[in-house]
Amino acid sequence: MKIIRNTEASATGDNQRQGLETPRYSWKVLIVDDEPDVRKLTRISLRDFSFANRALQFIEAGSAAEAKECLEQHPDIALALVDVVMESQDAGLQLVEYIRRELGNALIRIVIRTGQPGVAPERFVIDHYDIDDYKDKTELTATRLYTTVRSALKAFRDLHTIDTNRRGLERVLQATPSIYQLGHEPLADFFDGMLTQVIGLCRLSHVSHIGSLQGVITTLEHNEFKIRAHTDEFVDNPRFGEIHQECIKTIFQGQAATSLRDKAEVLPLTVSNQAVGYIYIEPIEALSVIDRSLIQIFARQCSQALENHELHGNIIASFEHAIDMLAEVAEYKDKATGGHVNRLDNYTRAIALAMGVGEKVALQYGKASRLHDVGKVGVPDYILTKPEKLTADEFEIIKKHPTLGANILSHDPSFDLARQIALSHHERWDGSGYPEGLRASELHLAVRIVSVADVFDAMISWRPYKQPWSIQQARDAIAEGAGTQFDPDVVKAFLQVLDSGGFDGVIEQAVETFR
Repeated sequence: MKIIRNTEASATGDNQRQGLETPRYSWKVLIVDDEPDVRKLTRISLRDFSFANRALQFIEAGSAAEAKECLEQHPDIALALVDVVMESQDAGLQLVEYIRRELGNALIRIVIRTGQPGVAPERFVIDHYDIDDYKDKTELTATRLYTTVRSALKAFRDLHTIDTNRRGLERVLQATPSIYQLGHEPLADFFDGMLTQVIGLCRLSHVSHIGSLQGVITTLEHNEFKIRAHTDEFVDNPRFGEIHQECIKTIFQGQAATSLRDKAEVLPLTVSNQAVGYIYIEPIEALSVIDRSLIQIFARQCSQALENHELHGNIIASFEHAIDMLAEVAEYKDKATGGHVNRLDNYTRAIALAMGVGEKVALQYGKASRLHDVGKVGVPDYILTKPEKLTADEFEIIKKHPTLGANILSHDPSFDLARQIALSHHERWDGSGYPEGLRASELHLAVRIVSVADVFDAMISWRPYKQPWSIQQARDAIAEGAGTQFDPDVVKAFLQVLDSGGFDGVIEQAVETFR
């Protein structure tokens, strides 16, 4: 196997004399032929070849077996010129089957060249093998070879553009439903898809010579610039810092860029008519009016995604503030439970994580737990603060707070998990709890977790009717309640976190509150 780059001094000199830009990319052409002279003649015939400002990089193989090695090492080969008769009568045709079926490479253009057309008749080969052209070596002059190669490379470029855009669009569509979730991972997926689309439109290469630059999407958030998406190794390139500063001057300060490469494009990302970022690309070819228009549409889509994400973040923040305010109302009503909802939030999240619940879901469990006692707003103060044991009638009144809380939270589906927790956190594993006497195994996991966490924090905290229990006393009571009052699996996870010191900070808060 031999790799030859088309960098002859004469070609370079011609380009310089004509004022052309030295190509920074190349088309990889695989020449598969068992005759060294044929391979050499092919190189000579195409030595000055250039298409779309790219020269050729020749990769040679003397057999189908060598060609397979080349294809593994160079998955981005654009064109294969394949002889038929090599180590066997149909070695070239078997290579075609290998490329299309085993490698699944539908993009590479394949041209069959044979000096023995009787062994592989043109019509049979065209009908039975997925090739793009068939040439008899005796009629393949330098001009015809040029035409064949140029047509094949144009087809490869266009197919590659379509495939790149398809993959980019697929990533955009996959990411779009998740854009509005909290966090930046889904948004990053969206921008990766967008950049892939832009690369396709600009015909940027993912595999390029050292020093070649491609594209990046950057945004400004809280006075900090963040790289949202970039092509391979772009931001590690020594020129990135200079490019970044030029883009900032152009987009945020309105100054003309002075040191960007020819054909480079900088597009603003805006939210409410304010610049919040930029897309920077260095296309191989100058953009057409249509391409530039399409990329501007993509830039507007990125801007819209940013704006929607920001709006959604504000909505989520407002929702969480509403939870905190409702929880504060409940805690203000029952001053004896000072800090209880914050501690319950921490207990709930830690237990959920110990049970294998994902971090985001555990966070939701914790937030919802803060409203477990919101129904106490409907319980008279004298009952909540009574230092003696409650009478039977008073206990019946306090047993209504789960239903009251569920009624308050039932007006908005966003509070459904909090509603379930408020309604059922006093239910028991054996079905003897209140208000509905349900078996806890029928309830949401978050409800079962809160049941344990709520009782434990109440045990170690001061109340008007009791002194705090010791941690050991509370631990023993929780362990004893497994299988009767509490879900055994939740108790197991709770004890695991407790015994490993995972609750030490939260417990200290409870102790300090009532010290």
